[in-house]
Amino acid sequence: MNTTTKSHTCITNLACITLIGIAAIACNKPQPKAEIKPETLPIEGTWELLSETKIEKSDTTFTPAAKNQRMIKIINKTHFAFLRHDLNGGKDSTNAIYVAGGGTYDYKDGAYTEHLEFLNFREWENHDFHFTVKIQNDTLIQQGQEKIEGTDIDRYIIEKYIRVSR
Repeated sequence: MNTTTKSHTCITNLACITLIGIAAIACNKPQPKAEIKPETLPIEGTWELLSETKIEKSDTTFTPAAKNQRMIKIINKTHFAFLRHDLNGGKDSTNAIYVAGGGTYDYKDGAYTEHLEFLNFREWENHDFHFTVKIQNDTLIQQGQEKIEGTDIDRYIIEKYIRVSR
């Protein structure tokens, strides 16, 4: 091997070693930390009403989800909302239904409190409703007292929802 070839080989080897060193340093460069997201609560998601039971005084009414209506409840990290409407597009005014409400909530270990800020029945707004929530597989069971002082609203409810999505 002549001097030129040896010199060329040394330069090539030195270049390879330099590139490997740069690559190693780049790989060890501290990466920005990924944002740590709080754990998703089991109640978060979109839920569709399956049935509701209302107990008022000595009367108990069980109602499966109506075939001519649909109700969903959406719960994210900080807020909840519920929407109920008829499925005939409001064409029959005797059966036209639209209910929408929402607000913030607190949840811990099955204790769930809704702080109702918005509702098309305005006398319900700015009230808190305390419930217990249990989740069994893809079913959410919410139960508790709905009571508003100064009105005739005073009943115990049990609502069952099925998870539509997370």
